[in-house]
Amino acid sequence: MAGKVALFAFNGELMCFVHVLLNALDMNDKGYEVKVVVEGAATKLIPEIAQASSPMNQFYTKVKERALINGACKACSNKMGVLEAIRAEGIALLDEMTGHPSMARYMEEGYEIITF
Repeated sequence: MAGKVALFAFNGELMCFVHVLLNALDMNDKGYEVKVVVEGAATKLIPEIAQASSPMNQFYTKVKERALINGACKACSNKMGVLEAIRAEGIALLDEMTGHPSMARYMEEGYEIITF
């Protein structure tokens, strides 16, 4: 039986972020309930990978179409200067822990946390 997984992407390196997206798609294909949370420096990648011209856009688009992105850190999005770009992408801004997403909330909801 597949479980529930929350993938927290912190790393601002594009290839690392793409692996988060690939794993989210793979787990979803295999029946896992997956939520991607974009944190830290990874928030700056959203406007870049959202561009149709990005070679990695296909993975982002698939993850977004499947509604696997649960949200992005509001404080980090603001700090990285991409708050409005993330809003424009329709991604929820998570801020329940002093401006940041709470891992404890996901754990309380039965999600295994994996960080990238």
